[in-house]
Amino acid sequence: MSENNHNITVKDVIKIDSELLDNISTLIEGKSAQSLLNILADLHPADIAELINNLDNEEAHYLFELLDNEVAGEVLLEIDENRREKILNKIDAEKITDIVDELEADDATDIVSELPDRIAEHVLKNIDIEDSEELKELLQYPEDSAGGIMSSDFVWVNEKGTLKNAIREVRKHADEFENIYHIYVLNDEGELKGLVKLKSLLINPLKQKITSVMEEDLIYVTPEVDQEEVANIMKKYDLVALPVVDAKKRMLGRITIDDIVDVIHEEAEEDMQKFAGLSEEEETSDSVFTISKIRLPWLMIGLFGELFNVMLLSSFEATIEKITIAAFFFPLVMAMGGSSGTQAAIVMVRGLSAGEIWLNQTFKKIGKEFFVSFINGLVIGCTLFLITFAFFDDLHFIAILSVSLLCIIIFATLLGASVPLVLKKFDIDPAVATGPFVTTMNDIFGLFIYMTFLTLFFVV
Repeated sequence: MSENNHNITVKDVIKIDSELLDNISTLIEGKSAQSLLNILADLHPADIAELINNLDNEEAHYLFELLDNEVAGEVLLEIDENRREKILNKIDAEKITDIVDELEADDATDIVSELPDRIAEHVLKNIDIEDSEELKELLQYPEDSAGGIMSSDFVWVNEKGTLKNAIREVRKHADEFENIYHIYVLNDEGELKGLVKLKSLLINPLKQKITSVMEEDLIYVTPEVDQEEVANIMKKYDLVALPVVDAKKRMLGRITIDDIVDVIHEEAEEDMQKFAGLSEEEETSDSVFTISKIRLPWLMIGLFGELFNVMLLSSFEATIEKITIAAFFFPLVMAMGGSSGTQAAIVMVRGLSAGEIWLNQTFKKIGKEFFVSFINGLVIGCTLFLITFAFFDDLHFIAILSVSLLCIIIFATLLGASVPLVLKKFDIDPAVATGPFVTTMNDIFGLFIYMTFLTLFFVV
């Protein structure tokens, strides 16, 4: 993500609150452009984006139109996708072209990829030829791949060069490239041979060969690697930049830590949506019917799951009639099963996503979850026994209830831990295992276990 490149040494952290929003709205209503520009001049692009996100569509468009192209580009990258789409639809193609021309290649690619084909074609035809070719190259990669988030801007020097050559390259591109962390060393064919940290340029003689100070033990990825895997690699090895190479190890670009922060945020949001049975489309839609269509399938699954519970309970009618007190504990049984299963599923999904759990560790991880659930179930079962013993004198029922809860917690935990592993095995995103799916399944099996125990010991 681009940083603000204005010649400002310090910026205060501005809190965007309702009072500031009201003042901005009043100035927009009065078309007080100069007053608005005076306020915006003291704000970081991220703060301006937050303002725009919280204004209505017309106000947001008016405020955005006041920005110069450089700031507008930085703000555009920070705006919510839904609002960004609406703004891009309202401004003319020439303005979009000027904004894209000010952005770094990777950021420009993100914007152009969201444009309608007609506008995108216009932009690519009218920006600098070299930039246009670079964008076309980046646009061929999937948006969520290493190629889709990489920047083709990097400083390099030939392996035959010296540190003086490297310093010259850094100075040459200092204004053009942001966040220069390394100088990459390539051979005559463009193959990546190593990298040199900026510190090495300062502490070694200028005439020294670049190969004498370069690091050859490199970590790199190819363009087709998924962005989540890239994030895990950079986190694991504490990298601030990661080179992207082709099959012949020719340097294509680099991924910097600021890009990965965005990826981590996006992936976390995506997983949270899947936990709730939602999709990314909901974020970009204002239509209540569209949002309803997205949410309804999971709610219908929940409905039919709970209807199955009703039929399940009806089959145990004799048990309920004989032990009416059992019905009072239905919410407790369902809640404890659902919570235990969801906990295990979320832990497993997080571990699989972060690469901390491998599929060949399945039995070890399931075994660990079993012992955790046994301890938790035992503590909760004993606690329930002691509490209910103070209010009910039916020791037999209390004992069966507590043992049932122990079994339900164990089963729910194992189910919650197993489903993500099974889905991962079949290349299905494990995140869909959490939320409505696991909760509904554990409601069904929890009630079944509870009623089966009661029937066996009180009816049969």
